[in-house]
Amino acid sequence: MFHSRLGCSSISFRHQDLATALRTMRGLGFEEIDLGALPGVCDHVPYVLDVEAVEAVAAVVNSSGLRVRSVNGDVGCLNAALDAAAQQERERHLGMLLALASKTGAKALVLPCGAIDRDPLRSLEEDIDVVATQLIHASQRAAEFGVELWTESLHYYRLCWNTERAQLLADRLAGSDVGIVMDFSHIVASGGDPVDFIRRVGSRIRHVHLRDAVPATETGPGNINLSIGHGKADFATGLATLRDAGYDGHFSLELETRDVTHDERPAAAAKAASFITDLI
Repeated sequence: MFHSRLGCSSISFRHQDLATALRTMRGLGFEEIDLGALPGVCDHVPYVLDVEAVEAVAAVVNSSGLRVRSVNGDVGCLNAALDAAAQQERERHLGMLLALASKTGAKALVLPCGAIDRDPLRSLEEDIDVVATQLIHASQRAAEFGVELWTESLHYYRLCWNTERAQLLADRLAGSDVGIVMDFSHIVASGGDPVDFIRRVGSRIRHVHLRDAVPATETGPGNINLSIGHGKADFATGLATLRDAGYDGHFSLELETRDVTHDERPAAAAKAASFITDLI
């Protein structure tokens, strides 16, 4: 029904429990998903993630018949200096997320590009160095589980919130196995240009999130929570640029939108999927 490289993030239906969200996406015709594991954003994966929770979530996902492209998770502020106990807890949580990715057949675990704060804890250069080091370490652990490690950079609400900072992080990840997730909405909300972003880091892009947005104005911040077609993102040009750059990865509708009701959400997702399918 939709393009084989186009999936849907479970975040799009975060108001439903996991099993219901999976049924909704499969019923719409999707065959592939991203699994949201972001506490406070999407509760489809328990905040306290232990072996029992991993097994329970994996069982629900695997029984759905849907492929999992990535697990979108978080292990805390990657630019923070941790004491030994906190670092041990991060390592434990990372291991659980990687186990979940492996048990659901996901290609990758996605981690953020720093704290939910644009202000560095030290200097910008030092903080981005720390984030890069943490991501590279996580990618080495991911390899032990047979999955890849990607980072969503840029992210409008995190340390690497604009193209320039995303470029700094990408430069530090050069030569590593860490891939980049491109999100149209975060780029547009930051005032950036998806075409410029692709030209800068296109060779490192492993996955693409799709949602619409508008940039900040004198009267308000950027808005990343818009349905496709309700913002300023030029998906036709952006997807054509990705294609010309040789991108052969997959796409996911991450419709964490606030301009439709929950009852309207399935139809809006199907409409967006048909629109994007034609562009791919």
